[in-house]
Amino acid sequence: MKTKRFVIRKSLIGKNVTITFTNKKGQTWKYNHDDVYNTHKDKFESMECFAKYKSYTNTNVVPAFARACESVEVK
Repeated sequence: MKTKRFVIRKSLIGKNVTITFTNKKGQTWKYNHDDVYNTHKDKFESMECFAKYKSYTNTNVVPAFARACESVEVK
């Protein structure tokens, strides 16, 4: 799945989706949605935005806490 930003959505949980996005600097990020969500499930579930909007986004990069996940790649 291609998007314009890093995103973790409740509707994508359990679907084993690989997401790719390119930021304004031309960096292409690729990650497995479920890997990032499951690794940081407690963090996402405690976020107000995740409870209210059922998603978390970041326009420019994969957040630092999520970069430690094995599936996260930058090209």
